[in-house]
Amino acid sequence: RARALLTGAGSSTDAHHPTAPAPDGCGAERAVRAALDQSGWTAGEVDHINAHGTSTPLNDAMETTLISRLFPHRPPVTAPKGVIGHTLAAAGAIEAVATVLTLERSLVPPIANLDSLPDAFPLDCVVKEPRHQRVERAVSHSFGFGGHNVALAFQRA
Repeated sequence: RARALLTGAGSSTDAHHPTAPAPDGCGAERAVRAALDQSGWTAGEVDHINAHGTSTPLNDAMETTLISRLFPHRPPVTAPKGVIGHTLAAAGAIEAVATVLTLERSLVPPIANLDSLPDAFPLDCVVKEPRHQRVERAVSHSFGFGGHNVALAFQRA
């Protein structure tokens, strides 16, 4: 049976730096916008974001900037890196599976080891406890070394 529908995918490369993302998130934004466009969705229709969330100051600041700019309606955000670690090339696949499970189970997992957000991060991050919430549409971010950016858009089956 189908667990979810992959409705859009987007990729981009910003080549800002070998290990640091472009601070303004414009390269990553191109990937997210391409996934939304292919899905036929507006950003406001997204119910959940599975962030890449590396827990590094540069990536988290860039991703917060990107999410705040594209999703001002503040959908709930989670990030599995605190549980799975950095799995290099497998990270995007694992993050996609987590996103599909969120759609299927209507349960947004919390970000491990995060109790609260700094004021500079105006996001609705799920912390401490899972959040029971029906999610119809979700986006999964995967941002890799060298500015390789991928976003996948999933819809409840």
